[in-house]
Amino acid sequence: MMMQNGLIGIGAGIATALLFASPASGSPFALLLLILAPLPILIAAIGWSHWAGLFAVAVAVASLTLVFGPVAFQSNVVPFILGVGAPAWWLGYLALLARSNPMGGGLEWYPAGSLVFWAAILGALEMLAVIPFYGWDQETFQATLRSMLEAALRISSDVAPSGGPAIPGASDSTRFVDFLVIVMPPAAAALSTVTNMLNLWLAGRVLNISGRLRRPWPDLPAMRFPPIAPALLIATLLGSFASGMFGIAAGIGAAALLIAHTALGLAVVHMITRGMPGRSGVLAAIYATLPIFGLLRVMHWPVIALAVLALIDLIFDLRGRVASGRPPAVRE
Repeated sequence: MMMQNGLIGIGAGIATALLFASPASGSPFALLLLILAPLPILIAAIGWSHWAGLFAVAVAVASLTLVFGPVAFQSNVVPFILGVGAPAWWLGYLALLARSNPMGGGLEWYPAGSLVFWAAILGALEMLAVIPFYGWDQETFQATLRSMLEAALRISSDVAPSGGPAIPGASDSTRFVDFLVIVMPPAAAALSTVTNMLNLWLAGRVLNISGRLRRPWPDLPAMRFPPIAPALLIATLLGSFASGMFGIAAGIGAAALLIAHTALGLAVVHMITRGMPGRSGVLAAIYATLPIFGLLRVMHWPVIALAVLALIDLIFDLRGRVASGRPPAVRE
């Protein structure tokens, strides 16, 4: 078993390192490959053992250090550990937690809702962990982030092909950078949360199809969050209006938890529309709304609506009320 875990860890670690280093190739699909970097670790951890996932992280760290060199350890390997390796291993470890069920016998596995909640917590922690690299106070943090964004925009302007879109003027560029400085920290936490949930779901589907999933596939529309989740969401939303680094940190946590509650809102929609005529069309319209509103730069409205629906379900148990009025054949 140890030999098998080691071989799986080596393969998963090398695959993860290649996916994480893909942006260096300049490929247009590099961002997609980077998003999928945690997937091999999750597959190893959930399909075999958390020791295989931990060994995969170690192999990936060694591979990245070998490729980029010890000098680039802080700029490449540390972000990998904080943003990819450690969160993926922890989610894989939690996914295999189980305890005996004294009531019905068998095993009671770690709840799917708690895994989604942890995906949000890790998404926020991933962003909070990089704050010391930018500055401990608000002025230093935003100034460092602004200088990095200005440098990135300057490079993009220098390499822009002739005949391409016009480069905005100095005032437009300044306003755009100021906007990015404000929205990037919470947006990065939200993206990390989505990445964690996406890779966790993909790993589970791959392992379930291959027969390697070591726990039963959960009923995702029936998932529940721990009681602390809504309280933490409300607290961070209120804290995000504060000034200084506390407000920035609270905004990061609020963005990650808002995405998790959006996923819970989608679960509520899936549950309450079971057996409804035209259910597929309703679900397709809701899922299509998210990217459409994103293109229109008002993505927060459907996100907030779904998160509010999740909070309403937590208070009034919408799913339980709807399911109790259905025939037994439709409840499943």
